[in-house]
Amino acid sequence: ADEADISGHVAEGWDLRGEEATIAPDYGVERFYLPEGEGMAIQNDMRVRPFGIRLALAGDGTAQIKALVDGDKTLFEEPLY
Repeated sequence: ADEADISGHVAEGWDLRGEEATIAPDYGVERFYLPEGEGMAIQNDMRVRPFGIRLALAGDGTAQIKALVDGDKTLFEEPLY
């Protein structure tokens, strides 16, 4: 399939009744931890160009980051558990 639904959570207190209303959902994939000593160079590069992630999605929409990518190059993959 070309589409999938990802489950997210929105903190309490948002009011969506106005025309200009926006929300900031948390999908649980906002952070990615790299092995010690490898993150600083990547973090510096992220300030000058976008990076991407590959996700695994469970049937209930829960997401988990599986890899950090820079264009077509995979920089780090989560090991299989």
